[in-house]
Amino acid sequence: MRAYVVANYGKDGLRAAQVAEPAAGPRDLLIQVHAAGVNPVDFKVRDGELKLLLKYRRPFVLGHDLAGVVLQTGAEVRDFQVGDEVYSRPRDLRIGTFAERIAVNRTDVALKPRSLTMEESAALPLVALTAWQALTVRARIPPGQRVLVHAGAGGLGSTAVQIARHLGAHVATTARERDAEKLRSLGASEMNDYAQADFAASLSGYDVVLDSLGGDNLARTLTVLRPGGLAITVSGPPDAAFAAQLGKPLLKPVMALMSRKVRAQARKLGVRYEFLLMRADGAQLKSLAALYDAGAPRPVPDRSFSFDETPEALAWVEQGRAKGKVVVRGVG
Repeated sequence: MRAYVVANYGKDGLRAAQVAEPAAGPRDLLIQVHAAGVNPVDFKVRDGELKLLLKYRRPFVLGHDLAGVVLQTGAEVRDFQVGDEVYSRPRDLRIGTFAERIAVNRTDVALKPRSLTMEESAALPLVALTAWQALTVRARIPPGQRVLVHAGAGGLGSTAVQIARHLGAHVATTARERDAEKLRSLGASEMNDYAQADFAASLSGYDVVLDSLGGDNLARTLTVLRPGGLAITVSGPPDAAFAAQLGKPLLKPVMALMSRKVRAQARKLGVRYEFLLMRADGAQLKSLAALYDAGAPRPVPDRSFSFDETPEALAWVEQGRAKGKVVVRGVG
């Protein structure tokens, strides 16, 4: 079977290879991959940035999003059938969507949105789950709250803007002025052109901020929150609660140390800080598929690449050139 595997950690570690066919366990679905989404976590995993948390045995197949067709169901699977069109973000340590086929636990899978193509559906699972879990599970935002979404033109940002607006929030975002019209059509009421003005100097009083940039951007993000407000980051340093989420309590002191500086700044400002690494969840994907079929949010595609262009697709995302989601098409 054709696949793209991480043979060695680093920018040159991804290569095309022939790998063994995946074996579907009793609770698994064997899926023919028709399209695979590309995400920043792909090159972070490729480069070994998460190797202390996610211990993959090299070589392993890369890729975190898929849409495809069920080829086989495990003996204990009752809610899917051969031929079903599905989408998924496979759980950590069972990734591998840059391949012709993959075996996925049935609880990580949902029927894809009926109104969307395979490529559109493949663009959704990771970013939609991240936005949903940040805004509804962590922040639990009620209608009327003020939400700032950083990098609104990107894959996660454009999804989070739409979901926050669907939940009834007043949404602001940071982006370039050239993307202003598109972001307003997605539901943003305010937009800060980060190339022209510092968002921290012009925005204030926000209940929730979703940060996907980390670094200095995260430090300045804390200052735009109201007292008691919440900053959720997918790129900042992990906190002790994340160690508990991973089921690795021995890492709590390490992660507390890693996030000590930003947590101290948050306490000083009277705001809260949380790190989020989304978890695979087929039930949430089922709910999100219903939202997309109802026309609430919509996919924001950037461009698609052929399977043979998978390294170029990763480079496109890594260089920050994507304005929306990037997918690899025709994988299987």
